[in-house]
Amino acid sequence: MKFAIIETGGKQYRVALDSKLKIEKLPVASGAEVVFDKVLLMADGDQVEIGAPYIVGAKIEAKAEEQGRARKVIVFKYHSKTRQEKKRGHRQPYTRVRITKV
Repeated sequence: MKFAIIETGGKQYRVALDSKLKIEKLPVASGAEVVFDKVLLMADGDQVEIGAPYIVGAKIEAKAEEQGRARKVIVFKYHSKTRQEKKRGHRQPYTRVRITKV
């Protein structure tokens, strides 16, 4: 099975053909093509190629399927005995992509 390790948005992801990823928001429209050139590792069966830090000339192509926002995360800070409370919510934007070429 052929797969690769890519870096995007400060995180690393293991990708294979037709896999779906929910990554940090990219400035592209839904349906647009995306190219990831920060490839850390490529493996095809027993053949493994490791970059230092990236593999030169390697590209992973994907298609942006959806732009959205994740579920709300509640951030609640509390200090006992002082009646101090802070409640904040956060929704992280994301882009869902489907890998089309490894």
